[in-house]
Amino acid sequence: MRYPVPYGPRLTAAISTVPSQLSGYLLMQSRFILALLTLVIGWPLAVQGQETAAVDTATRFQLPATDEGLAGEGPLRRQDWFQNVWRKRRETFAANAESKQGHVVFLGDSITQGWQDDFRGDFKSIEPANRGISGDTTRGMLLRLGEDVIDLDPAAVVILAGTNDLEEGAEPQTIAGNMQLIVNALRAHDAEMPIVICNVFPSHESKKRPADKIKKLNQLYADLAKKDGNVIVLDTWTMFANDQGNAKKEEFPDLLHPNAVGYAKWEAALRPVLATLGFVETEDDDFVIEEGFESLFNGHDLTGWGFRKTTDAMLKSRDRWQSRDPHAPAWPIVESDVAFDGKSKTPEGRYVAIHDRLVVTTPPEGRKIQQLWTTREFPNDFELRLEFRATPNADSGVFIRAPQLQCRDFALAGPYKNLKNYAPQQWNTLVVAVHGGVAHCSCNGEVIEEAMKVPETGPIGLEGDRGQVEYRRIRIKTQP
Repeated sequence: MRYPVPYGPRLTAAISTVPSQLSGYLLMQSRFILALLTLVIGWPLAVQGQETAAVDTATRFQLPATDEGLAGEGPLRRQDWFQNVWRKRRETFAANAESKQGHVVFLGDSITQGWQDDFRGDFKSIEPANRGISGDTTRGMLLRLGEDVIDLDPAAVVILAGTNDLEEGAEPQTIAGNMQLIVNALRAHDAEMPIVICNVFPSHESKKRPADKIKKLNQLYADLAKKDGNVIVLDTWTMFANDQGNAKKEEFPDLLHPNAVGYAKWEAALRPVLATLGFVETEDDDFVIEEGFESLFNGHDLTGWGFRKTTDAMLKSRDRWQSRDPHAPAWPIVESDVAFDGKSKTPEGRYVAIHDRLVVTTPPEGRKIQQLWTTREFPNDFELRLEFRATPNADSGVFIRAPQLQCRDFALAGPYKNLKNYAPQQWNTLVVAVHGGVAHCSCNGEVIEEAMKVPETGPIGLEGDRGQVEYRRIRIKTQP
């Protein structure tokens, strides 16, 4: 036992000099005295330590009194309620920081905080860190970024931010400037770390969050991503907005915060991106191919696939499009055929083979036309089967020898918006039966093209345009 004062050894020595019949009694008394002395002398020291810790914590999580010298621009909230939420949330962050090292971090405001610290069990395999603070602005997030996010050395960061700035009167350009500073700081920490910026959700004019300001802000976020190949912008606005660009009551009862239905849609939108980044759905597919079919994609690399030289017809279409539309998407020219046998991805990573999925990734440009083709051609009648999953409003396509069958997030991007069986952000089955130069096409059993004319021969292709689209279980059964 360690004694804070020198009385303990002296009392023990004194006990050894008294008759044995008294030693037990005196020993008991001495222990009582020692305990009392320890309590009396040590208590002020303990109280002083607690007071010091409380002061340190209060100072550490105290918002600066003024904006002077702070990074960024625009509003910082300092109302009493917000100060209390800010302090308590950051104390929670500090308490679980060690257990969240190297995890996926969600940075945001009340919408992120409202997902709860356990994300209601939606991401069990990765246990992400919730760093949302109700009422926070992008400048507030920038201020706490180092301690709350960067110090966790995150595997990736998912950001939803900016709606509270709009309520405080900040202009979209100011908010986007703060987001750029956040991205810069994350990049300085880890240049390769994925950053997912979610479009600001729709709200309402009555909440001082008009649709035109939100759309402008989301466009500026998209422009920001064009400068950084590791920033992914996820369209979480289109999937929520009504025809006027506002939130829907059935998903946002107060026209600002999502309910359970809204959070489920947000989770479904994020899942394909997190899967492509390798955080969820990392197990191999146990699908068994049907008798008579052969796989066109081995699930591990791009063997059997490649880029084909850009045809004259494609060049003319590209030139017409770009001449009449100043916002036409990028459309790189392929000078000669190239195969990707044994490669897990194409140059710049637009097409990636990961966990039995052939993924058409989100282009930094927002939109970019690229096409991946089988190196084989298929002159005979055949039946092509595959499954696809698209992020909100994503745009891709499947080439049947030459003509393109649109393969998109049909509910938002069309052209087949009235399908009853289509499952947004889930796996959907596409079947294409080619007979005598005509293709019959269905999605989850619903006919989408009754008789699409196709050439006598040609390859199978996958197009990339907007958003992320994944393909799996790509197989074909050819007729003699």
